[in-house]
Amino acid sequence: MIYGTLLLTGAGLVAQAVGFVYRIFLSRMVGAEIMGLYQLILPVSAVIMSLAAVGPTVAVSQLSGEFCAREMGGGVRAVLRRCGAAFLAIFVPVAAVIVLFSDAISVYILRDARTRLGLLLLMPCILLTGIENLHKHFFYGTGNVRPPALVELCEQFIRAGAVLGLLAAFLPQNPERTVGLIVLGMVLCEVFSAVTLVTLCRRYMAGLPRVPAKAGLNRRIASIAVPAGVTALLGNLMGSANAILIPQRLVAAGADVSQAMSAFGVLCGMTAPMLNMPSAFIGAMGLVLVPRLAQSAALGRLDRIRDRINKAMLATSVLIMPCMAFLVVLGPAIGRFLFREPTAGQFILPLSAGVLLSCYQSVLGGVLNGVGKHRRAAWNAIVCAAVQLGCTWFFMGLPGVGLGGYVAGFVISSALGLLLNWPAVGRYAGMRPRIFQWCTAPMLASVLTGLCINLLFRVLTDSGVGAGLAGLACLVFGGVEYLAALAAQGVPVRALFRLN
Repeated sequence: MIYGTLLLTGAGLVAQAVGFVYRIFLSRMVGAEIMGLYQLILPVSAVIMSLAAVGPTVAVSQLSGEFCAREMGGGVRAVLRRCGAAFLAIFVPVAAVIVLFSDAISVYILRDARTRLGLLLLMPCILLTGIENLHKHFFYGTGNVRPPALVELCEQFIRAGAVLGLLAAFLPQNPERTVGLIVLGMVLCEVFSAVTLVTLCRRYMAGLPRVPAKAGLNRRIASIAVPAGVTALLGNLMGSANAILIPQRLVAAGADVSQAMSAFGVLCGMTAPMLNMPSAFIGAMGLVLVPRLAQSAALGRLDRIRDRINKAMLATSVLIMPCMAFLVVLGPAIGRFLFREPTAGQFILPLSAGVLLSCYQSVLGGVLNGVGKHRRAAWNAIVCAAVQLGCTWFFMGLPGVGLGGYVAGFVISSALGLLLNWPAVGRYAGMRPRIFQWCTAPMLASVLTGLCINLLFRVLTDSGVGAGLAGLACLVFGGVEYLAALAAQGVPVRALFRLN
């Protein structure tokens, strides 16, 4: 499991770096206005994908792992075939509606008629992305993460080359055609990814035994796909509403439009990306952990389930806690250096706490999906998203609160998600409270010691960078203290990373 997680994490980080460079060149070629039009159509893609593709891909990932554990190759083929049919059955009518009413959608919903061509070209892009994701999650479910990781890397390079090449060849164009060229480059990229993964998937399945699936497969698929799809759809809708709401509530609280958009850009475009970089590991681990738990559940290995959950939480604590502590100490100085923005590290302490809590929430939510409790995981996620949206609306409308209201809502919703998922995992997986023994002392004591001494140095020296370096030294000392405390408890250091 650690190999697959690290491979996906490394591939994801490289892909993010390539995508970041691609975004820089793209923005320089087309300008801010075209980038705004391009960003305007992306929520349409997210909503359609959550409606049509998320549920079937989750079902493919989990059931592929289960049937492979039972050596039922026929079941794997049936799952992939039926989930593909379910995706097409949802996508085709939705795409037809969008094509027929593209004028109305671009004018009355997206509020800019120049998005129409990009909206039309987005439909084949979503179709190919859905096919790609189904076959990608087949590999995740069977534990073979190399093909999707390599295809993901190649996809980033091909997308950058296709989009930038089309723009270099056909610019200048009017804004609508320029957005269309960008989406057309994405379509070419998705053609490569879909064809490659379908070909690799068929070669892999040719070697599986042809043991047929048992009866009731459609019901099993629906029990997994419906909660996952509804959760993703509601989450995307509420996430989009939350993002739109932040600048509006700042304006309602007394800020002018320019100040509100600037504050929103600093928070979501500068501070949040710094904090979210370490959490790439959590997403990769979830892709590997969920099918492994499904395999163990199919074989009735509760001891194996508990062991994997405990080690997944251990890995989360060991990797995410020090990263968050490091960013609390040096994040403001890093933000000022990278973005030339003095407020880039604002609210970094509560945001770090919220990211840490959300990582635990995400891992435990994945555990619930892995042991078959999809409805409980979906309900908990929806409740947390609703709480975040409500807190943003209420707190940010109070005079003098500003972005602190959104930050408070983020921390509250993340803590609530942890509190909802923790007892559910204990109930359904038979875990005792020791699941969090790695999250309390001694790691927490070390981190808090470093943070407190860092704050003390800030007061004494009145120098952010100097204090940050002093705090970093304290965190290094705290890490040594943590390892010494584990050794005193009889835990070998190499056991921290033995997740398989």
